[in-house]
Amino acid sequence: MRVIGIDPGTAITGWGIVEGSGSELQMVAVGTITTAAGTPLPERLQIIYHELTAIIEQWQPSTAAIEELFFSKNAKTALAVGHGRGVAMLALANADLSITEYKPLEVKQAITGHGGADKKQMQQMVKLLLALDDIPRPDDAADALAIAICHLHSARLRLLE
Repeated sequence: MRVIGIDPGTAITGWGIVEGSGSELQMVAVGTITTAAGTPLPERLQIIYHELTAIIEQWQPSTAAIEELFFSKNAKTALAVGHGRGVAMLALANADLSITEYKPLEVKQAITGHGGADKKQMQQMVKLLLALDDIPRPDDAADALAIAICHLHSARLRLLE
C-alpha cells in the first residue's frame, strides 16, 4: 500500500509518501508546498491545489491520510489551516483517493506509543521507523510522514480485526 500523508497548512503544507508491506515501511518521497506570505489567500490555495495534484499524479498513492483540524487558541491560525486542509482534501478526492483523517493524538500514539509525545520524539521515531539517515526537514514534512505511517499501522490493525 502506498499512502500519501498530508500535514495541512496555508503557508506550508507537508506531504510524505510511504509504502508499507507487512511490517516493512519505506519512504518513497517527501516535501513541502510553500506559499509566500502576503500572497492573496485564493492564490495560495490555488498553488497548494495544483502542486498537490502534480505530486499525486507523479507518485500515484493508493490512499491518503490527513491530519484532522484541532482547535487552537488562535482562531485565525485554525481558520488558515482549515482553508489549506480543505484544498488538500479536494485534490485528494479529485484523484479518487480514499481519505482517512487522524487526530494529532492518534498519530502520536501510532508513532511513539504515547499520545503526549513531543515533536522531537515524533521526528526521531519517523527517522527510526523509515530507517532514514536524517530527520526530514522542515517539521511539516516529518509530520506528513508520521501521518502516512499512522495510516499504514491502522490499516494493518484493521486487517487483524
